[in-house]
Amino acid sequence: MTGPFTAVAAQTARLSLASGGTAFVALVFFLAVVMVVPFGVGPDLGLLARIGPAMLWIGALLATLLGLDRLFRDDRDDGSLDLIVLADLPLELVVLAKCAGVWLATGLPLVVATPVLGLLLGVGPLPLAATTATLAIGTPALTLIGAIGAALITALGRGGLLIAVLVLPFTIPVLIFGVGAASAVTTAGAAALPPFVILIGLTLISGVVAPIAAAAALRAGLD
Repeated sequence: MTGPFTAVAAQTARLSLASGGTAFVALVFFLAVVMVVPFGVGPDLGLLARIGPAMLWIGALLATLLGLDRLFRDDRDDGSLDLIVLADLPLELVVLAKCAGVWLATGLPLVVATPVLGLLLGVGPLPLAATTATLAIGTPALTLIGAIGAALITALGRGGLLIAVLVLPFTIPVLIFGVGAASAVTTAGAAALPPFVILIGLTLISGVVAPIAAAAALRAGLD
Protein backbone atom coordinates (compact mmCIF):
# COMPACT_ATOMS: atom_id res chain seq x y z
CA MET A 1 0.00 0.00 0.00
CA THR A 2 3.04 2.25 0.42
CA GLY A 3 3.66 2.14 -3.34
CA PRO A 4 0.26 3.52 -4.43
CA PHE A 5 0.35 6.11 -1.63
CA THR A 6 3.78 7.35 -2.73
CA ALA A 7 2.71 7.35 -6.38
CA VAL A 8 -0.35 9.53 -5.66
CA ALA A 9 1.71 11.94 -3.55
CA ALA A 10 4.45 12.18 -6.21
CA GLN A 11 1.95 12.72 -9.03
CA THR A 12 0.17 15.46 -7.07
CA ALA A 13 3.49 17.18 -6.35
CA ARG A 14 4.51 17.01 -10.01
CA LEU A 15 1.22 18.53 -11.16
CA SER A 16 1.55 21.33 -8.59
CA LEU A 17 5.10 22.05 -9.75
CA ALA A 18 4.18 21.96 -13.45
CA SER A 19 4.35 25.11 -15.51
CA GLY A 20 1.65 27.46 -14.32
CA GLY A 21 0.93 25.20 -11.34
CA THR A 22 -0.25 26.33 -7.95
CA ALA A 23 3.15 25.92 -6.24
CA PHE A 24 4.77 28.84 -8.09
CA VAL A 25 1.67 31.02 -7.70
CA ALA A 26 1.55 30.33 -3.96
CA LEU A 27 5.23 31.23 -3.52
CA VAL A 28 4.84 34.47 -5.47
CA PHE A 29 1.72 35.34 -3.48
CA PHE A 30 3.58 34.69 -0.21
CA LEU A 31 6.38 36.98 -1.36
CA ALA A 32 3.89 39.69 -2.41
CA VAL A 33 2.07 39.64 0.94
CA VAL A 34 5.30 40.00 2.90
CA MET A 35 6.72 42.67 0.59
CA VAL A 36 3.71 45.00 0.92
CA VAL A 37 3.76 44.96 4.73
CA PRO A 38 6.53 47.61 5.09
CA PHE A 39 4.57 49.91 2.76
CA GLY A 40 1.47 49.53 4.91
CA VAL A 41 2.95 49.94 8.39
CA GLY A 42 5.87 52.21 7.57
CA PRO A 43 9.66 51.84 7.88
CA ASP A 44 9.66 51.31 11.66
CA LEU A 45 12.02 48.32 11.99
CA GLY A 46 10.99 47.68 15.60
CA LEU A 47 7.33 47.42 14.63
CA LEU A 48 8.12 45.24 11.62
CA ALA A 49 10.17 42.89 13.79
CA ARG A 50 7.30 42.57 16.29
CA ILE A 51 4.60 41.84 13.72
CA GLY A 52 6.90 39.90 11.40
CA PRO A 53 6.04 36.38 12.68
CA ALA A 54 2.31 37.13 12.46
CA MET A 55 2.62 38.50 8.91
CA LEU A 56 4.67 35.50 7.80
CA TRP A 57 2.02 33.19 9.20
CA ILE A 58 -0.84 35.11 7.57
CA GLY A 59 0.98 35.13 4.24
CA ALA A 60 1.65 31.38 4.46
CA LEU A 61 -1.98 30.70 5.41
CA LEU A 62 -3.40 32.61 2.45
CA ALA A 63 -0.81 31.18 0.05
CA THR A 64 -1.59 27.63 1.19
CA LEU A 65 -5.30 28.04 0.52
CA LEU A 66 -4.76 29.77 -2.81
CA GLY A 67 -4.81 26.75 -5.12
CA LEU A 68 -6.50 24.10 -3.01
CA ASP A 69 -9.79 24.47 -4.89
CA ARG A 70 -8.18 22.42 -7.68
CA LEU A 71 -7.09 19.58 -5.38
CA PHE A 72 -9.99 17.32 -6.41
CA ARG A 73 -11.69 19.43 -9.07
CA ASP A 74 -9.44 18.28 -11.92
CA ASP A 75 -10.05 14.65 -10.96
CA ARG A 76 -13.79 15.31 -11.03
CA ASP A 77 -13.65 17.09 -14.38
CA ASP A 78 -11.74 14.34 -16.21
CA GLY A 79 -13.71 11.51 -14.57
CA SER A 80 -10.76 10.01 -12.70
CA LEU A 81 -12.40 10.71 -9.33
CA ASP A 82 -14.80 7.80 -9.92
CA LEU A 83 -11.83 5.51 -10.55
CA ILE A 84 -10.04 6.81 -7.46
CA VAL A 85 -13.06 6.00 -5.29
CA LEU A 86 -13.16 2.45 -6.70
CA ALA A 87 -9.39 1.88 -6.41
CA ASP A 88 -7.79 -0.57 -4.00
CA LEU A 89 -6.23 2.26 -1.99
CA PRO A 90 -8.83 3.59 0.49
CA LEU A 91 -10.11 7.04 -0.42
CA GLU A 92 -8.98 8.38 2.95
CA LEU A 93 -5.39 7.42 2.15
CA VAL A 94 -5.72 8.92 -1.33
CA VAL A 95 -6.78 12.21 0.26
CA LEU A 96 -3.85 12.03 2.69
CA ALA A 97 -1.44 11.26 -0.15
CA LYS A 98 -2.72 14.17 -2.24
CA CYS A 99 -2.35 16.48 0.78
CA ALA A 100 1.23 15.26 1.25
CA GLY A 101 1.99 15.95 -2.41
CA VAL A 102 0.50 19.43 -2.27
CA TRP A 103 2.43 20.26 0.90
CA LEU A 104 5.73 19.07 -0.59
CA ALA A 105 5.19 21.24 -3.67
CA THR A 106 3.57 24.26 -2.01
CA GLY A 107 3.97 24.25 1.78
CA LEU A 108 7.62 23.20 1.94
CA PRO A 109 8.82 26.01 -0.39
CA LEU A 110 6.97 28.50 1.81
CA VAL A 111 8.83 27.17 4.85
CA VAL A 112 12.16 27.36 3.02
CA ALA A 113 11.44 30.93 1.89
CA THR A 114 10.46 32.09 5.39
CA PRO A 115 14.01 32.85 6.69
CA VAL A 116 14.76 35.04 3.67
CA LEU A 117 11.45 36.91 3.81
CA GLY A 118 11.76 37.27 7.58
CA LEU A 119 15.03 39.12 7.14
CA LEU A 120 13.24 41.61 4.90
CA LEU A 121 10.93 42.35 7.83
CA GLY A 122 13.81 42.75 10.26
CA VAL A 123 12.82 39.71 12.34
CA GLY A 124 15.60 38.62 14.69
CA PRO A 125 17.36 35.25 14.34
CA LEU A 126 15.64 33.56 17.30
CA PRO A 127 12.03 34.52 16.46
CA LEU A 128 12.75 33.84 12.78
CA ALA A 129 13.96 30.33 13.59
CA ALA A 130 10.89 29.80 15.77
CA THR A 131 8.58 31.07 13.01
CA THR A 132 10.18 28.74 10.47
CA ALA A 133 9.82 25.79 12.84
CA THR A 134 6.17 26.55 13.59
CA LEU A 135 5.39 26.91 9.88
CA ALA A 136 7.06 23.56 9.21
CA ILE A 137 4.76 22.01 11.81
CA GLY A 138 1.62 24.05 11.09
CA THR A 139 1.43 24.28 7.29
CA PRO A 140 0.55 20.56 6.93
CA ALA A 141 -2.45 21.22 9.17
CA LEU A 142 -3.47 24.14 6.93
CA THR A 143 -3.26 21.91 3.87
CA LEU A 144 -5.25 19.14 5.53
CA ILE A 145 -7.97 21.51 6.71
CA GLY A 146 -8.06 23.07 3.26
CA ALA A 147 -8.56 19.61 1.75
CA ILE A 148 -11.90 19.35 3.56
CA GLY A 149 -13.04 22.58 1.95
CA ALA A 150 -11.70 21.42 -1.42
CA ALA A 151 -13.68 18.19 -1.14
CA LEU A 152 -16.85 20.08 -0.18
CA ILE A 153 -16.69 22.50 -3.11
CA THR A 154 -15.89 19.60 -5.44
CA ALA A 155 -18.98 17.78 -4.19
CA LEU A 156 -21.04 20.95 -4.66
CA GLY A 157 -19.60 21.63 -8.10
CA ARG A 158 -18.36 25.05 -7.02
CA GLY A 159 -14.96 26.68 -6.86
CA GLY A 160 -13.07 29.94 -6.52
CA LEU A 161 -13.03 31.89 -3.26
CA LEU A 162 -15.70 29.71 -1.66
CA ILE A 163 -13.00 27.46 -0.23
CA ALA A 164 -11.50 30.40 1.71
CA VAL A 165 -14.91 31.24 3.16
CA LEU A 166 -15.42 27.63 4.26
CA VAL A 167 -11.94 26.94 5.58
CA LEU A 168 -10.60 30.16 7.11
CA PRO A 169 -12.57 29.93 10.41
CA PHE A 170 -11.16 26.44 11.05
CA THR A 171 -7.58 27.56 10.44
CA ILE A 172 -7.71 30.24 13.16
CA PRO A 173 -6.58 27.90 16.00
CA VAL A 174 -3.55 26.83 13.94
CA LEU A 175 -2.75 30.49 13.25
CA ILE A 176 -3.16 31.50 16.90
CA PHE A 177 -0.90 28.82 18.35
CA GLY A 178 1.61 29.09 15.50
CA VAL A 179 2.05 32.83 16.00
CA GLY A 180 1.91 32.38 19.78
CA ALA A 181 4.75 29.86 19.78
CA ALA A 182 6.86 32.00 17.44
CA SER A 183 6.31 35.20 19.44
CA ALA A 184 6.78 33.64 22.86
CA VAL A 185 10.53 33.17 22.35
CA THR A 186 11.03 36.94 22.50
CA THR A 187 8.49 37.72 25.23
CA ALA A 188 9.82 37.80 28.77
CA GLY A 189 8.09 35.27 31.00
CA ALA A 190 6.21 33.62 28.11
CA ALA A 191 6.48 29.87 27.59
CA ALA A 192 6.93 28.81 23.97
CA LEU A 193 6.60 25.06 24.57
CA PRO A 194 2.84 24.82 25.38
CA PRO A 195 1.61 26.55 22.18
CA PHE A 196 4.19 24.61 20.16
CA VAL A 197 2.94 21.30 21.59
CA ILE A 198 -0.66 22.31 20.93
CA LEU A 199 0.31 23.17 17.34
CA ILE A 200 1.77 19.69 16.92
CA GLY A 201 -1.43 18.24 18.35
CA LEU A 202 -3.56 20.22 15.90
CA THR A 203 -1.51 18.92 12.99
CA LEU A 204 -1.81 15.32 14.19
CA ILE A 205 -5.56 15.66 14.72
CA SER A 206 -5.93 17.19 11.26
CA GLY A 207 -4.01 14.26 9.81
CA VAL A 208 -6.65 11.90 11.19
CA VAL A 209 -9.86 13.90 10.86
CA ALA A 210 -9.29 15.70 7.54
CA PRO A 211 -8.86 12.62 5.30
CA ILE A 212 -11.98 11.01 6.80
CA ALA A 213 -14.08 14.18 6.41
CA ALA A 214 -12.80 14.94 2.90
CA ALA A 215 -13.38 11.36 1.74
CA ALA A 216 -16.92 11.41 3.09
CA ALA A 217 -17.61 14.67 1.23
CA LEU A 218 -16.24 13.23 -2.02
CA ARG A 219 -18.34 10.09 -1.70
CA ALA A 220 -21.44 12.17 -0.96
CA GLY A 221 -20.79 14.23 -4.09
CA LEU A 222 -20.67 11.11 -6.25
CA ASP A 223 -23.93 9.66 -4.92
